Amino acid sequence: MKIAIGCWLCLAGALGLRAQAALALPVHSEAGASTQSIEETGLRQLLTLKRVYVDHLTGGETAAQIRDIIIGSLEQSKLFIVTENQEKADAVLRGAAEDLVYTDTHSSSDGVNAKVNVGSGKGAPGYRTDQTGGFGFGENESDHSALRRHEALATVRLTNKEGDVIWSTTQESLGAKYHGASADVADKIAAKLKEDFERARKIAR
Repeated sequence: MKIAIGCWLCLAGALGLRAQAALALPVHSEAGASTQSIEETGLRQLLTLKRVYVDHLTGGETAAQIRDIIIGSLEQSKLFIVTENQEKADAVLRGAAEDLVYTDTHSSSDGVNAKVNVGSGKGAPGYRTDQTGGFGFGENESDHSALRRHEALATVRLTNKEGDVIWSTTQESLGAKYHGASADVADKIAAKLKEDFERARKIAR
């Protein structure tokens, strides 16, 4: 009888765990669906954009120059009209950018030296004089190099009229083959935006 009761308790416990697991599954599924729904909502809003205003970017002195380059890249993308009138814009592109030029230095050194030791000792009268000598050799070598580097970074986001972020990206570059780091960053931003516009069109079908 005790064995039967124990079996029933084990079975009831197992059923209870399965019921809890079954109840937990929809929660994770709903959370995943909610995240996907938010992303799709943002992508769908991209297709509604007719005019975009590029706000002044925060950062160093080069931020204004990068802003102008981004405006040019977005204009060439033909995804929407880039306007200078923020009141007429459907969305605003905001963010920060920096273009840095710096020198990366590297120094190393190896030791080189030479040393000669000579000594003598005089014995008592009638005995010979002892002489000793030693020689040591090493190398001294130093190397110093300086490499000029150029790096640009921009992180931007599109916000709608309600202030909601509907799209964002971060791009960086050390420079491309045919243009500088800032221009390459601007091209990468436009390319990423084009890519996400294509994703939005596929979702809307």
